[in-house]
Amino acid sequence: MLQRFSTIIQQAVAYGWSDLHMTGNHPVVYRKDGDIGMLPDVTFTTAQLDDLARLLLTPYRRDILRRRWSVDFAHSVAGIRVRLNIFNTTRGLSLAVRLLAGHIPSLAHLNLHPSLEEFTRLRSGLILVCGATGSGKTTTMAAMLDEINRNRPAHIITLEDPIEYRFASKKSFVEQRELGRHFPSFERGLLDVLREDPDVVLVGELREAETIRLALSAAESGHLIIASLHSSSPEEALYRLCNAFPLEAQDLVRHQLSSSLNAIVVQQLQMHPTARFRVPVLSILVGNNPVRMLVREGKFAQLTSLMEMGRGDGMFTADAYRTEFLERQQRLSAPSNVFRPAPEEAGGEDYESPLVDHGLGLTHYAAEQARHARPARFMNGSGMDAMDDVMPAHALPPLASDEYDGYVTVTDDMPLEDVVRQFNQK
Repeated sequence: MLQRFSTIIQQAVAYGWSDLHMTGNHPVVYRKDGDIGMLPDVTFTTAQLDDLARLLLTPYRRDILRRRWSVDFAHSVAGIRVRLNIFNTTRGLSLAVRLLAGHIPSLAHLNLHPSLEEFTRLRSGLILVCGATGSGKTTTMAAMLDEINRNRPAHIITLEDPIEYRFASKKSFVEQRELGRHFPSFERGLLDVLREDPDVVLVGELREAETIRLALSAAESGHLIIASLHSSSPEEALYRLCNAFPLEAQDLVRHQLSSSLNAIVVQQLQMHPTARFRVPVLSILVGNNPVRMLVREGKFAQLTSLMEMGRGDGMFTADAYRTEFLERQQRLSAPSNVFRPAPEEAGGEDYESPLVDHGLGLTHYAAEQARHARPARFMNGSGMDAMDDVMPAHALPPLASDEYDGYVTVTDDMPLEDVVRQFNQK
């Protein structure tokens, strides 16, 4: 079964497919240049996909699939790095497979603007890389990190979900951590990282208020933070960051953003009219003084005008990027030349320390579902939630607190043994 799967992956590389989709008793589906196609003669039965999943999943990941009904991970198949999502459907298990570059591509090979290379020379502050799912954010951030890794001594720590590209330390010392395997939540991961002497921190995604707060504080205190966010414009990215907080806290957030923001890069993949392959189209907002002033005042709607006038500072709207950068390039790198398979490096296997209870790491999925959850509910005499009398929803004690670490997170679907294990750990 693995051999058949490997053959399909190798075929995908040969034909330049970016994604594969496999579901029971249905032709295998592929994506090329954004469009869907099918392989009518290539089909897996539901039982065959079950067998394939068993072969691909470690016992730890199999347990995640059993509890969560889906699992994300990266894997190497015949020397080709892929990202997989195995999930439950009406046809049983389905696989979504994204092909990754065998080696981390350079910024130039990704057809990205040279200003991104300049951003990697910064020693502190916040760089946001934004875009929709599948727009290449992860690859762009990996290329930026590898630019640092190749050119200056630094301690780089990544917090990822999942780990897609593997870094070998070059001039920098690189440590990679994966959500659910090496840290239970982005909040806890960032809190730990700041005690681990980092120079550069990659945050796979800014989602929750506490994660954003920690990232901004780290950027202000002398660390370079490179983070991902789902948004379609710099304006939307700033709104999303601020709106993660209650209204009374947003003024402080804007102040932190104005003092730490280096750049917002919004990326989308579009077909190049003459090259006939997809290239990244960027919107770039640079945190110069006028931008910082508008951010501090919350006047995000005026940022587009500044981007149109700030070409000298390296700022672009998407339209200007197409006409002033992409259309002037005499040569562009084709994805088929960049995203090539490569053999796994020797000694690249993961090691799981027996001192770590990875079963507890599974509770991060419950925490992701219940990160705004209330404490255990107690009814008062009137039948109302007694906690409503004393604590608003946004004022819950944090999951990871320096003052008190005795909280236990309990969700409806948590097995009893996990609850007991948490109590025994306290």
